[in-house]
Amino acid sequence: MKNKEKIRILKSNVYKYIFITISCLFMIPLFFIIFEIIVNGIKVINFNFLFSLPKPIGEEGGGILNSIIGTLELVIVGSIIAIPLGMAIGIFLAENQKLKFTKFLKFLIDLLQGVPSIVIGIVVYLWIVKPMNHFSAFSGSVALALIMLPVVIKSTEEFMKLVPLEIKEAALSLGVPYYKTIIKVILPVAFPGILSGILIGIARAAGETAPLLFTAFGNPYLSFDIFKPINSLPLAIFVYSVSPYQTWHNFAWGASFILLAFIIILKLLATFKIRKK
Repeated sequence: MKNKEKIRILKSNVYKYIFITISCLFMIPLFFIIFEIIVNGIKVINFNFLFSLPKPIGEEGGGILNSIIGTLELVIVGSIIAIPLGMAIGIFLAENQKLKFTKFLKFLIDLLQGVPSIVIGIVVYLWIVKPMNHFSAFSGSVALALIMLPVVIKSTEEFMKLVPLEIKEAALSLGVPYYKTIIKVILPVAFPGILSGILIGIARAAGETAPLLFTAFGNPYLSFDIFKPINSLPLAIFVYSVSPYQTWHNFAWGASFILLAFIIILKLLATFKIRKK
């Protein structure tokens, strides 16, 4: 028995170190990408770059303020659309697990999560841009909301299901109405985990470029009108990186650094919330 136990422990350790080695090998390209963005992007970052508008080719200076503000606008409006709707659907799925409609709805959510972002952009273009006859920040926000929606729904459902049933039963036994039990008892307990899912969804949507090509389109000026075209960091990176000008290439690295920092911060906040919970 002792020999068998030693062999089992040896196999367990061998497999553990094999998986650790494979994970490290797969992370090497990621570290190289992050290192390249940081090295090339941090050289461009300065006050003028962050707080001024782009200038025509040939003029010194300029920045990406319109892209930063545009990204924030798109993410905020998209979150306003996706978060309440996603949480409502997630609560419904968590509270009605035995219904046949629930299984069908879960299938649709999985299908939406697997749809390529460029297809979402084309669909939103047909839904909103074409009837309005112009591109807009609103249509871009709808596209990002559709990308965020499955993540918000699944995080809400899963963390709602993790709340102990005894808490719900205790509230109901005290005569608390069902809707108040969900809103004031179950939801607050699950909310830290739900918030982490929301942050992950925002981080995923913030880096999307393809759907914005068909919706927000881009704007070289600073715009706060959600019914007009607007620029964003992913769009700026795309435009600057394919240009023939070295100055714009540098701007693309700087915009990449800002976007990477934004996504990393959101990911760290989400991880902190999950661990805290």
